[in-house]
Amino acid sequence: MHARVAAATTAALLGGTLLVLPASGARAKTEGGTPVIVSHRGASAYAPENTLAAVDKAAAMGFGWVENDVQRTKDGKLVVLHDATLARTTDVEQVYPGRAPWNVKDFTSAEIARLDAGSWFASRYAGTRVPTLEQYMNRVSHNHQKLVLEIKNPELYPGIERQTLKLLSNDGWLDPPHLKKRLVVQSFSADSVRTVHNLRPGIKTAFLGTPAMAQLPEYAQFTDQINSSYTTISAGYVAALQAFDGPHGKPLEIFTWTVNDADSARRVARYGVDGVITNKPDVVREALRGR
Repeated sequence: MHARVAAATTAALLGGTLLVLPASGARAKTEGGTPVIVSHRGASAYAPENTLAAVDKAAAMGFGWVENDVQRTKDGKLVVLHDATLARTTDVEQVYPGRAPWNVKDFTSAEIARLDAGSWFASRYAGTRVPTLEQYMNRVSHNHQKLVLEIKNPELYPGIERQTLKLLSNDGWLDPPHLKKRLVVQSFSADSVRTVHNLRPGIKTAFLGTPAMAQLPEYAQFTDQINSSYTTISAGYVAALQAFDGPHGKPLEIFTWTVNDADSARRVARYGVDGVITNKPDVVREALRGR
């Protein structure tokens, strides 16, 4: 264990009561030490989540990073939606009343395209649609934004990793400039993250969760980020994580979620996180202004 890892390991083992400075290899993502701000499912506090409207709202507010969720329809199309079911964020129960539990995988892309994905949020968004991944990528590209793409529920969709990467490639998102600065692919499934890394080693990947420190060397073989809930981390954990080099020879990073208030934003910034994923990017930006 080299010195950087050993120092962070010692700090982490001392427990959450000791807040240590990040190890020498730890660093923030932006100049001046401010974490990157990622708009969660777009600017989802201000527009219906995972829609083109939410992407555009984030852009209008001046935020260059957005996050989304990708799933697959019955006829094999990739769509941008968080839940395994359509019930919470569309009018599927009214349009298709006899098809409970309204799982994404049980509907064709044409059927999903009929649904209203905005009225549940606010009447002014009535008629907003669930975007296909291709439509979503086109809008992100148009807005010159960057993307944290989550492969959602991969156990329901065998082969979704390869299919997603093929679409990204076709849309120009796997060229060197995008791979270097504009794309992260993440999942709660370590197997899915590993699959993405094995298929396209140049992609920056992220595991969603908070692995035990003893597991970090294993994760560092195939993921560049450990993206944890802000309620599960400490300064010691962040320092220990950043002390390990990921598959591309750079220190592991951490984007923490879902931070929606100023106090929590300032706290995780003090921990040394590299990014903050938030429904309210303006609140986080104001909290971190001047850091």
